[in-house]
Amino acid sequence: MNEGPAAGPTAPRRVVLVTGLSGAGRASILHVLEDLGYEAVDNAPLPMIEELVTRGERPAAVGVDTRSRGFDPATLLHTLGRLKLNPALRPELVFAWADDSVLIRRYTETRRRHPMAPRGRVMDGIIAETKLLAPLRDAADLLLDTSDLAPPALRGRIESRYGGGEADLQGLTVSLISFGYPRGLPRDADLIFDARFLRNPHYDPMLRPGTGLDPAVAAYVAADASFEPFLEKVTDLLTLLLPRFVEEGKKYLGVAVGCTGGRHRSVYVVESLAARLAQQGPAGGPLWRVTVTHRELTRLGRQVPEKTGAVAAAGDATHLAGQAEPEQARRPEGNS
Repeated sequence: MNEGPAAGPTAPRRVVLVTGLSGAGRASILHVLEDLGYEAVDNAPLPMIEELVTRGERPAAVGVDTRSRGFDPATLLHTLGRLKLNPALRPELVFAWADDSVLIRRYTETRRRHPMAPRGRVMDGIIAETKLLAPLRDAADLLLDTSDLAPPALRGRIESRYGGGEADLQGLTVSLISFGYPRGLPRDADLIFDARFLRNPHYDPMLRPGTGLDPAVAAYVAADASFEPFLEKVTDLLTLLLPRFVEEGKKYLGVAVGCTGGRHRSVYVVESLAARLAQQGPAGGPLWRVTVTHRELTRLGRQVPEKTGAVAAAGDATHLAGQAEPEQARRPEGNS
């Protein structure tokens, strides 16, 4: 009897456990995952998590924090370990956090009480929660610092990692970030390159108001004799490393490029690097997806194009940016 062709192997079903510091955006992450088609459950009792995710048919997202019934970091890590033993599932732990000053400001604006300091200072709750959740932060598959992430950028970061099909499941997300040194290094960067040696458009009155996305600024930076050798060497390094990271199962790589103000040189270098990485991916080889975030432009509310011009089989370059908060946009920027 002909029973027809055998069914192909089924890709493991994604399970995302979302935790982190209170006020860092855990609920927003869950909402994005729900919009992506995940079955989302918030504050599920810890003893029920394994049953919830194993019985479902859709990808699952479960929010867990200090308010969850029976919350205990060791228990959650034990549950995560058991889920990883199930070949039908592909579980990941996402940990959201933000600077103390940002968390305090968010609590002040919403006038909510911190769950770990209902009758005390918000800072006391933050300190206690940070200490309690340290094991989860150390074990997380994805650390999300939301201090400077506007809602559209946070959504883009989640969509780039969890919004695709099997190709995204197997691939590596390369996050390219431009930034300005006065505001500190991006905390999720694995590799950092300094572009301050390139000549600075800030000192040209005609170019100063622009950004590295403007053709005149881009041409000025590209005309520096050291620009092309620098870009080539960084590209060569990354194309050497990326296939090895994919082989090791790494799912996220943060690459940051900084300059003084984060508006001119670093922006153009990141744009150029994104195009190079998209073009030079190995045909038929390991996949990676390139995303671009211009941190200081996001703070200023500058608009960023949806796509770069170069898209190749190795991955596509997607931009993440959003409207900055008003008080951030009013802060003075240094030389770029």
